[in-house]
Parts: sequence; C-alpha cells; structure tokens
Amino acid sequence: MRFVTIGYGDQAGYDSTDAATRDAAHEHDARLQRSGVVMGRAGEPVQVRNHQATGTITKTGPFLSSGLPVAGFAVIEAPTLADAVELASQAPCAVAGGVVEVWPLQD
Repeated sequence: MRFVTIGYGDQAGYDSTDAATRDAAHEHDARLQRSGVVMGRAGEPVQVRNHQATGTITKTGPFLSSGLPVAGFAVIEAPTLADAVELASQAPCAVAGGVVEVWPLQD
C-alpha cells in the first residue's frame, strides 16, 4: 500500500527537542530516502483553480490552515496502515512537538 505523509511542525518545537532525539529522527528519514522514499521539506504553496475548465487562477498561500505550519511530505510504501504509522512515528515532526498525518492512497 502507498501512503502520503504530511508533517506539521515549527522551529520552536524542533529546538525544544533533545538533540539526540532529533538526530535519530533525521537518520530515520535518511534511511527511508536511501530506500527510495520520496520526501522533502515544504515550500510556499500555490492554490490552483480551473473551475469548469474556464481558466486557471492561482493564489499564493495555503488553502487550509492549522496550528502548525506544514513542514514536509513523503510518499511511503508499507504493508498496512499500522506499519505506515510506525514509520511516521519516527519522523522529525512526530518526535519534535509536531504531528504527522498518514493518508492512504486508494487505487
């Protein structure tokens, strides 16, 4: 199964987390990347609309808002949702005061 993860976190939460915990989380992400997981830090989003295919309209900035900014994304593969959650639980956002959403991709 394939999953999209969205990590939310801020610098204050990151900075307040023990350095060894952060380092272990970054090594976890590095292992995932070496195994082929596509992941990256979030840049500035652009909203795209083309209602009724009448013309594209863009707007800089997020559509949704949350208590923490989006920090990054990954596309992971795991046998089950529980396995995907276990992988996500070791990510920097999950251990450094943020949160990681795990979204199953349906065929």
